[in-house]
Amino acid sequence: DRMAVESPKKAFRRQRRLPMQENTNAASQLLVRHNSSDRFIPDRGSLDLDVARVNLYDEEKERSSCPGSPYLSKQAYRKQLSATMFPKSRILYFQRKPRPAPETNVYSSDPPRPLPMPSISHRYIPQCPERTLDAPEILDDYYLNLMEWGAKNVLAIALGQRVYLWDASTSFISELVSMEEEEGPVTSVSWACDGRRIAVGLDNCDVQIWDTESNRQLRTMKGHTGRVGSLAWNVDSTLTSGGFDGKILKHDVRIREHIVETYRGHEQEVCGLKWSGSGQQLASGGNDNLLHIWDNRRTEYLHRFEAHRAAVKALAWCPFQSNLLASGGGTADRCIKMWNTDTGACLNSIDTGSQVCALLWSKHQRELLSSHGSAHNQLTLWKYPSMLKLADLSAHTSRVLYLAQSPDGYTVASAAGDETLKFWQVFGSADAPKTTSTSKDIAFKHHTHIGLRTLNAGSHDRLKSDMIFRANVEDQEENLIKKRVEDHMVENMTEEQKSDIATEDGDSD
Repeated sequence: DRMAVESPKKAFRRQRRLPMQENTNAASQLLVRHNSSDRFIPDRGSLDLDVARVNLYDEEKERSSCPGSPYLSKQAYRKQLSATMFPKSRILYFQRKPRPAPETNVYSSDPPRPLPMPSISHRYIPQCPERTLDAPEILDDYYLNLMEWGAKNVLAIALGQRVYLWDASTSFISELVSMEEEEGPVTSVSWACDGRRIAVGLDNCDVQIWDTESNRQLRTMKGHTGRVGSLAWNVDSTLTSGGFDGKILKHDVRIREHIVETYRGHEQEVCGLKWSGSGQQLASGGNDNLLHIWDNRRTEYLHRFEAHRAAVKALAWCPFQSNLLASGGGTADRCIKMWNTDTGACLNSIDTGSQVCALLWSKHQRELLSSHGSAHNQLTLWKYPSMLKLADLSAHTSRVLYLAQSPDGYTVASAAGDETLKFWQVFGSADAPKTTSTSKDIAFKHHTHIGLRTLNAGSHDRLKSDMIFRANVEDQEENLIKKRVEDHMVENMTEEQKSDIATEDGDSD
């Protein structure tokens, strides 16, 4: 009777004390505790937590994988709400924010920025000459070379029997020499590299060397049997002359027996001679439509070009590419051709539409200036290597036979059969202010053979025409770029793509 009944709680505790015993009455014990009013204490030893965790995650994965489940809708709602209320960042940061990627990084999270448009510089190209001088008695002869600008900024020009020197720094003019009737007229002039000595070719087949500082003749050299229409000094102080007899003579003016080489390759008059900047190659053009390239160490020509169909007088070596030569043909040819003088390849040829009289490269821009004969008697500025026409400068009334460039490369002088000498700032202008002489009008007044002519052009009309000109140049460049892109696309198309385009064009017609 006194036996006390053991409570279920005590029995549960006593049972747990036994090691290595499986709990088989967990369910009944839970029911007993649930029915009783005692506090719930879970038995974690009887639970399989790993299985419960796997079941929980599988259930969550099944809910998220169902497209129409409310779980997905709730997640989407949370994301939308978070993006609306906090679009850029979280409220609290519990760790250091990572450094942003640089803008140049491919994986940068910053929004892409548009690339800056390339700036187009508009250079002003004057349509009118800066100065005009009278040049009476200048010979209107395509095969002569009567003007050149020396290294000391002195321009030499031959007018009939006389040679005049115009100092561009002081605007002062002096007469160097007046030839006798049996000697002249003067057929060519060429400055030495020192800017002091000048060679004068004559109609009587002679070549004279003059010292311009002392105004005295140094020597006379013979060797040709016809007039000397072209002269060219080399950097080694040797002089090359081309004559009506088709011969090219190389003179060493320092020795008594001055003829050191004879180049034979032309059958008619040699009207163009130019040494390259390095002094290693000589270009010669003749009335026989031939262009020769000579090596300084040999008397046989390196290349013989027969592509021109008229006399080749205009020659110009490129200042920024030593093996690039530009040549221009006469009335029956009208072409400017670019040559690689190392390989002998013709790089480009363009029909200018008129006789090419002279060529000049810019020393500051990749541009080429050409002078022409009828019908427009213009100077034309070309952009190299596209050979896009940048400007036509029309001021002469006769063919522009002679061109000369100042030592700084900015000013160009042009002389024509209309007996005028014009100065152009076609290649830009120097940063330094221009020097003007107060006595230049008096200096020109004392010389009747060259006079200053004042130009009265309306500034408003010039500004308007220049604006229209620049707009036309931009349109031409844009059209040229579009055409080249289209040509490149067509070249890379397959035959099937080309046939599809042709079919579309036929349907549209």
